[in-house]
This record gives sequence, structure tokens and C-alpha cells, in this order.
Amino acid sequence: MKTKLTGLALALSAAFCGAAMAQTIQTAVDATFAPHAMRKLDGTIEGFNVDMAMEIGKRLKRPVNIEGTQFSGLIPGLNAKKYDWIAAPTTVTPQRAEQMLFTEGYLDTDFQFLVKKSDAEINNLDELKGKTISVNKGSAYETWAKENMGKFGFKYDIYDTNADAVQAVLSGRAQANLAGNTVVAWAAKQNPLVKTTYTIKTGLVWAIPLRLDDRAGRTVLSNAVKCMKMDGTYARLHEKWFGSKPAADSAAVKVSPGHGVVGMPGYDPTPNTPQCS
Repeated sequence: MKTKLTGLALALSAAFCGAAMAQTIQTAVDATFAPHAMRKLDGTIEGFNVDMAMEIGKRLKRPVNIEGTQFSGLIPGLNAKKYDWIAAPTTVTPQRAEQMLFTEGYLDTDFQFLVKKSDAEINNLDELKGKTISVNKGSAYETWAKENMGKFGFKYDIYDTNADAVQAVLSGRAQANLAGNTVVAWAAKQNPLVKTTYTIKTGLVWAIPLRLDDRAGRTVLSNAVKCMKMDGTYARLHEKWFGSKPAADSAAVKVSPGHGVVGMPGYDPTPNTPQCS
């Protein structure tokens, strides 16, 4: 008797059949976004998201080529089919979810400010009045700054990399850098001249984006993300790069139903059982 394959099984079967050809996965990161992606002395890239991408390739039995580029070039590169999916941490917003497909979230992401160690703490957003904030070009932090500058009375400058945005704080061109909480914490850990301060709780997650028409690819990638949560891979990477275990209810641990981010455009609530080897 022939066994009927589910949509997930069919997608996985197709992926593994293609794997026999060892087609290289093409993806990219912002290689200045430590500790998610950063250059080593030999020029290669390391970080949480690099480990994640390589682990996904291992599970799909395909080699992975990770390009380091500016964040602002990642989504255009994806849409131009230069990349199969984006390995860089990408905040899922309604606007982005209208333009791309996402896996479920793999990390929670809050926004946090970085200031000089000698400067006063930022205790609330009203204290941003009259200040200049530095942000990474094309990021969710740039979007937040654009939407809130009028409300809180600050200015913002855009930089090609977050490393440049941090340098703007050190040089006095900006009074605060706004980035993801893990990135800001890493910058403060590496540089004794800066410190973390006010955190904006967002309720948002980082997830892996694919082209809007790549539903089969999203199914395969989503399956890998779920399995990496279930076997503790994401938790181990969290400890390795951030120095702490993720909370039990965090996106690094909690497996979502369906495919995509619940409540966002493109979410598919169809129940599925992860196929993990």
C-alpha cells in the first residue's frame, strides 16, 4: 500500500533529493553586527547567526556560503535571488511580513540604547529630547527612530554599519546608539567606554526571511528551526554567544504552531509535526 506524504514531508523529500547535488545555500549577514556576525582576524565570519546558518546547512545536507555585506543590501539581494534566505537577524514587522515570508521567531528582540560610560543613564524616552541617536541603515531601529523623532524631540543619524553607529557615540557625534539588546550588550562588554541603558520592550522576534513566493523553502527552513529548538541547539547557541540560558517561554525555546510568526502577515496556522532526524 502506498503511503501518502504530507506537504511537509514532500517539501523535505524534495530538499533532500536536491541535496544529492550538494547545491550551495547562498545567504548573507551584516558582518559588523556582533555577536551575531563579526569578522575574525583571518577574515572569516563568526557569530550566533553564522553558527545557526551552518547548522541549518548541515541538517539539509547542503554546504552554506555566507556573504558579509551591509544590512541595507540584504533584502534587495534576497529579492534579486542573490540569496536563498537571509541569515542576518531580521526583525519581523507587519511591513516586512507583507513583503517577505518568515519562519517562526528564533530569538526575542528588544531595542536598547548604548551611551558613553561617563554619561547619565536614559531613564525614559522623554529624556531623548535634544539628543542625536545613531542607527544602522535599513534596520528596524532606523524605522523606530523615524517614527518617533517628532514625538520625543530627538534627531537621528544613519550609518552603514552598527559598528560605525557605535563609533559615532564614542566620538560625540551622537549621544546614544539604538540597536538590538544582544548587540548593545556585546558592544558594552567589548568596550569599557560605553554602557547599556534604557530598554524598549517590543514583543518582536528575529526570524529568517525568504522571498514571498518561496513557500516550499519556508516549509523546509521552518522545519529545521523547530527541530533546533526541540533538541536544544538554539539554547546552546544562546549560552555560547550571550552567556545565559534563554527563558523557557522565549522564542529560542518555544516551538510555534504552523509556519511563520503568529499574528503577522504570511503566517500559516496549518498544524504540522516537525520531521527531525
